[in-house]
Amino acid sequence: MADDMTGLTGLLYEMGLLKRYKRTGWLVAGVRDPESIADHSFRTAVIAGVIAALEGGDPQRAAFMSLFHDSQETRITDIPYVAKRYVTAPANEDVTADQTRDVPEAVAAMLRDAIAEYEEKVSLEAVCARDADKLECLLQAVEYREQGNQNVQPWIDSSLAALKTATAKRLADEALRTNTLDWLTRVLDGG
Repeated sequence: MADDMTGLTGLLYEMGLLKRYKRTGWLVAGVRDPESIADHSFRTAVIAGVIAALEGGDPQRAAFMSLFHDSQETRITDIPYVAKRYVTAPANEDVTADQTRDVPEAVAAMLRDAIAEYEEKVSLEAVCARDADKLECLLQAVEYREQGNQNVQPWIDSSLAALKTATAKRLADEALRTNTLDWLTRVLDGG
């Protein structure tokens, strides 16, 4: 049991790296202090739950997959798209298998199953989680654009083109139509 807890504690510390690792694509776009991978994963999980609820899926499952969809980046980092032409990364399932090698089997199976489902792109929840990943990127790009970063349009365009669910497409349209602080104005106006 102590060995299991040692391995599990190590995995928890490893997941903490996601709070420190920055999303490198935004560096390419000229964002000086981009979000961390953990920042991205948190909002992606929130969005996945929302999309799944509105699409008739299991919000908890979609959100759970989204929390771990980039967890492999503790070991392979956030490889920007331009680099993927030149670098061959291992399959996410393989990285997850290595990450969970020394943890209790119940935890290892839980994470391996979530990553496999996400990567297979078959279940409604996986589709919602993948849409959430793209929608979160679009929202972040809009926020960075409002902060004066001018090179984010390719991220908006590619994210928009990748969306599959009607809910994600409608949310993206609304995000592109509104200001990122319109919600605050409504709150302050009492509406």
